Amino acid sequence: MELMVRDGDYIHDEAGRFRRAEGGDELLQRVLWKLSIPRGSFPLLPELGSQLYQLGRCKPAQRQALARQYVAQALENEENLRVEQVSLGGDGALTVTLTWQGEAVTVTVQTGGIG
Repeated sequence: MELMVRDGDYIHDEAGRFRRAEGGDELLQRVLWKLSIPRGSFPLLPELGSQLYQLGRCKPAQRQALARQYVAQALENEENLRVEQVSLGGDGALTVTLTWQGEAVTVTVQTGGIG
């Protein structure tokens, strides 16, 4: 089970304990975490995270294709998960549509204000 995180902080339950995610919520926590962490920032796990932070260094015409590539790379070791669509908005919001165990899942992450 994964600990639940929102806006970079752990979420607490009514008793003040950390909330744990299960099933689809656990998957969402892992996906958001992997997409938000800069790839290579953990020396012992250099393949963890994504390169989405580099989109601002790319030409605008290349960003959409690179965003899809970076998302697929970050999530490649997730079982039963398929990246269906990646959409980069003008405000830097990245919307990712996934299929997990036959169910559609959509997540949105910020990429640093580029689009």
